[in-house]
Amino acid sequence: MVPCTGRVDVIHLLNAIEEGADGVYVAGCLEGDCHYISGNLKARKRVGQVKKILAELGIEPERVEMYNLSAAQGPRFAEIAREMTEKIRALGPSPVRAVEKAA
Repeated sequence: MVPCTGRVDVIHLLNAIEEGADGVYVAGCLEGDCHYISGNLKARKRVGQVKKILAELGIEPERVEMYNLSAAQGPRFAEIAREMTEKIRALGPSPVRAVEKAA
């Protein structure tokens, strides 16, 4: 748990994938409405970096996403969770887990 998505580091996202997560999403404040000024912009940049790293490793970059919403958008949060779940189901299990099982 972090006080702001700006505290989510590349290593946090990569660790989640390495530990077998099929997908990860970061839910941050609406752009321009971050209590910590630019935390959500930093998070978006880091998510982009992780996507590049995953692509270089041959892993679908769509397994990591960034969404912006306000705390008052509970239904939107649920919709995002459903969207991400469907996306990950379509991609299938993480190839990292397949390598782990083979080892």
